Amino acid sequence: MTGEEPTEDGANGADSSDVVRRDRFSGGPARGFLSSLAADERIFAADLAVDRAHVVMLAEQGILDDEDAGAILDALDEIEAAGHGALPDGEDVHAAIETAVIERVGPDGGRMHTARSRNDEVATCIRYRLRGDLLEAVEAVVGAREQLLDVADEHAETLMPGFTHLQYAQPTTVGHYCLSYERALARDTERLLGAYERTNRSPLGGAAFAGTPFDIDRERTAELLGFDSVLENSMDGASARDFLLEATTALANLATTLSGLSEDLVVFANDGYVDLSDDYSSTSSIMPQKKNPDTLELVRARAGDAHGAVSGLLTTLKGLPRAYNRDLQRATGHGWEAVDAVTEATEVAAGAVATAAWNEDLLEAEAGAGFSTATGVADLLAMAGVPFRTAHEVVAMAAEESTDPDYEAVEAAAGEVLDDPLSSYVDREAVEDALDPAASVASRDSAGGPAPDAVADQLATAREDVAADRETLADERDELADADEQLRAEVAGYV
Repeated sequence: MTGEEPTEDGANGADSSDVVRRDRFSGGPARGFLSSLAADERIFAADLAVDRAHVVMLAEQGILDDEDAGAILDALDEIEAAGHGALPDGEDVHAAIETAVIERVGPDGGRMHTARSRNDEVATCIRYRLRGDLLEAVEAVVGAREQLLDVADEHAETLMPGFTHLQYAQPTTVGHYCLSYERALARDTERLLGAYERTNRSPLGGAAFAGTPFDIDRERTAELLGFDSVLENSMDGASARDFLLEATTALANLATTLSGLSEDLVVFANDGYVDLSDDYSSTSSIMPQKKNPDTLELVRARAGDAHGAVSGLLTTLKGLPRAYNRDLQRATGHGWEAVDAVTEATEVAAGAVATAAWNEDLLEAEAGAGFSTATGVADLLAMAGVPFRTAHEVVAMAAEESTDPDYEAVEAAAGEVLDDPLSSYVDREAVEDALDPAASVASRDSAGGPAPDAVADQLATAREDVAADRETLADERDELADADEQLRAEVAGYV
């Protein structure tokens, strides 16, 4: 979000030559074009935390005396209380905060920037803020999974038609259907947590890209800021944005999952299978009879936003030379756009599912439509010894000869294809059971299937996974909270 540091402060902070250099680059028609101060409001709190951790470390290392450290940290408290809107004009939030510190402390306020660059500073701020946003996204996804599991549990035996190519395919249940999306969201959770782990690493102390001669303690600032580790290579730390790309891509994948769920519900609502809550619908401005699934249509559109963010970020990052380039100022916003759009969409999609009413009578009536139990009849014949491809031919012929195939239709087709009568392989009761949607579903009790027992097993596994992810989420948040408490305690020792 910010530009490369034009000067590198020494142990004594800003000097007269530094002021001259700053004055030289302080005007001109491109100042507004270069500035990211307004957009940097998002990382205002992150920058203050990074400043505090850096100042505490400098004092602990004897690079900054305690009196100067206390004055700077006291000024940072005042700046935090005043808010982002009170900052002086600046090229970015980092320079504006430094200027605000110097206004309060005097020239010695410039010592805050000793042994660092805006390059490692901004990279740290982005990671600091993004990791929190990722945990918010994980919270939303885990909540969505819990809501889907509740619906799946309630409708574990509610029959519904299943589709492929938007054609009636095989009967299933609402519970089995909801579990299919919960499992997809579970993998989205894994991707977000993986992105969090690689985001939660500190580049602070790498300076512009080539390190610093000062005896700093990078592990200490990482500890105070709650990062899990330090990025070893200073050039990598300042220039890499792969963590941002990974996070944005994980969010785009999540948005794709949500878009599919939303599309299904829009179609189901149109077919009368589900009645969406008024809270997640709207009506026409002119046609009072209309109930439109507007929120779900917007969830679909958010997927387009997230995909665009990935494309924009990839395009910005492609071909950038090491180490820092000002292009990166335009890269970060794509990540913010994606995490905001998709986190909100997750909550909306989950709420729409949780509050929807399923039309059980219509779903049951439609479960066997389009001869959707055909595969069950073919499986029955195959289990009786008929080669599956031959059984497939028998059932296909029955479908061609009748719009609503029954035992007689299957028997007639078998007489055309098989050398022996149908009764030589299966009895009438078995065929009629295979033609019944409820019996067809009940027979599919293999792992992952729609049979009630199989659904119960899936529900148990999914709830264990959700509980584990909730524990991981709580642990990560606790670690960040502990680090924040430790940092404020250290700051209090100087102020």
